[in-house]
Amino acid sequence: MTEERAAIIAKIQEQKKNPNLKLKLKEKTEYFTNLLFYTLFDTDTEVAKNVNLLENTFEELVDLACWEIEKPCSKIWQSYLECLPTILTKLNWDAQAFMKNDPAANSIEEVYMAYPGFYAIAIYRLSHQLLKFGLPLVPRLMTEYAHRLSGTDIHPGATIGDSFFIDHATGIVIGETVIIKDHVNMYQGVTLGGLYVNRKLRNTKRHPTIENNVTIYANATILGGDTVIGTNSIIGGNTWITSSVPENSIISNTSEIKIKKAL
Repeated sequence: MTEERAAIIAKIQEQKKNPNLKLKLKEKTEYFTNLLFYTLFDTDTEVAKNVNLLENTFEELVDLACWEIEKPCSKIWQSYLECLPTILTKLNWDAQAFMKNDPAANSIEEVYMAYPGFYAIAIYRLSHQLLKFGLPLVPRLMTEYAHRLSGTDIHPGATIGDSFFIDHATGIVIGETVIIKDHVNMYQGVTLGGLYVNRKLRNTKRHPTIENNVTIYANATILGGDTVIGTNSIIGGNTWITSSVPENSIISNTSEIKIKKAL
């Protein structure tokens, strides 16, 4: 090795100051996420066999992600496993919401296999429970994996009720402290975000609440922790909302469109 190369390597090593930054955690989390999806949905997958694989993979994730010496994260697995049937029930309700709301859905199998919105919801629900149990980093890596595959960015800390429908999915952003209640429909490009970004707002409610039976159309932006969209409301496309909306409201963007004949 030349002195020049040795100097370059030394400079790189000097800058690697994060002892817990192990990229194989990201790869192992993606493998774990795929195992979960197959275990819950694939007809040909043996559940008992995959549960054992999941447990072994989870132990590896704990070694990589839980940096405390006593590894308290290792106690999470059994509790998480017991939650999987309930999570699957909720996901089956989500899939039925897709069938109910989308005329393009030809079969329930198509929803499970071809809809990016359903995939994003599935990984959100699976990661949200791990976040509630206190497993660090892994839930966020799970939803970022789903984000990369589906174009839908749902923070695992968000709270989402039953029968959630996302159509087309691309470009949707759902922030950490969002609350979405039951039977909500959402279209591409929707943002449920904060009014502004400030580190001091950590651990505060900075994203909106969406009540039951709300429909939010494409590219609507709803911001702020105090903003509540009332029950049974319809939020039109391309709207910008930073204050609460009463129940049974219809909000629309009234921009004018003029059409002229070409000479």
